[in-house]
Amino acid sequence: MSKSIHKPGFVLGDALDIPTFKVLKQDGTLYKGAQEPEFDKEMALKLYDDLVFIRVLDERMVGAQRQGRIPFYLASLGEEAASVGSAGALKPQDMIFAQYREQGALRHRGFTVDQFMDQCFSNDRDLGKGRQMPIHYGSKALNYNTISSPLGTQIPQAAGYAYGQKLDGLDACTICYFGEGAASEGDFHAGLNMAAVLKCPTIFLCRNNGYAISTPSAEQFSGDGVASRGIGYGIATLRVDGNDLLAVYAATAAARAYALEHNAPVLIEAMSYRLGAHSTSDDPTGYRSKDEEAQWAKKDPILRYKHWLTQKDWWSDEQEKTLYAEHRANILAAMKAAEKRPVPTIDHLITDVYDEPTPHLRQQLKQLKAHMRKYPEQYPKTSGRLDA
Repeated sequence: MSKSIHKPGFVLGDALDIPTFKVLKQDGTLYKGAQEPEFDKEMALKLYDDLVFIRVLDERMVGAQRQGRIPFYLASLGEEAASVGSAGALKPQDMIFAQYREQGALRHRGFTVDQFMDQCFSNDRDLGKGRQMPIHYGSKALNYNTISSPLGTQIPQAAGYAYGQKLDGLDACTICYFGEGAASEGDFHAGLNMAAVLKCPTIFLCRNNGYAISTPSAEQFSGDGVASRGIGYGIATLRVDGNDLLAVYAATAAARAYALEHNAPVLIEAMSYRLGAHSTSDDPTGYRSKDEEAQWAKKDPILRYKHWLTQKDWWSDEQEKTLYAEHRANILAAMKAAEKRPVPTIDHLITDVYDEPTPHLRQQLKQLKAHMRKYPEQYPKTSGRLDA
């Protein structure tokens, strides 16, 4: 119960004074009093490999979209540490509900370069069977829930999934990623309140990258970021430097331990910056300056982590050149192979909706095939796949 007062006294929006957790400086040295997470050299290099892979993948796929080889792409340039660092602190049994900049978390889980390419090109090996636009990944085997385009839908879903984990007595939690723009959706408030009231072991990780497409944070909310909302819902909350992989890793490890010990949610606000465009359909020069981007480019999370590895004698310039060259070669080869594969059979349009396709769906599919046979010139990529 709160204390009583006898004259009106307002609690102002900045009264909480929420701090930001940091471990690494940009030059790779530790802040005074900071401690490194407890992971070994093998894990450290695995995390760096994930960072570099995603950086190269994003560069290559943005180029592929510009060449007309895929219709759309959405990169995570400048935000890689938030997804890779947090994924590194999770266990394989933990469920991931992503938004659409968490390629790094999926890569860390074991998604292969071929699987990335198969999804982006919607070919016959795509786990989503060609029914989604690029970057909407999903993998049941890796406990990575399929991405949805609408903002915020995954937030209450993650709370519900974590509630099920608790009821089943599992040694597992759920992490839910979203941007600060999604935190303005109603699903954000419903999901956080549900998790708080039902005490669901959910880690809500908000990537506050400064922009909801073209809308800067200052025009989205006047409160103290997103972290203050977690406190308002009675949720354990932490703000972290999202470009500091060591800090993100440590914050997520602590959040996981708390969520499982208390059967309760945690909110992490990872402060970062979207260095690239929102997507390949966006031009950021219309709403922010080159000087602003240049200032944030100096805080590159991959370069910061690389400095730390180098100072520990775990990395060298020669290893750097080899790693980038290998990833570029492998990604290019996988892309060329994926775009040559056929599209999925049209029959997949009605699979996975019900346990068995219903009569009305079968009838609709039959009508669709008849239409496509009547106008084959309009469906060149599907010719020969109608009866597969």
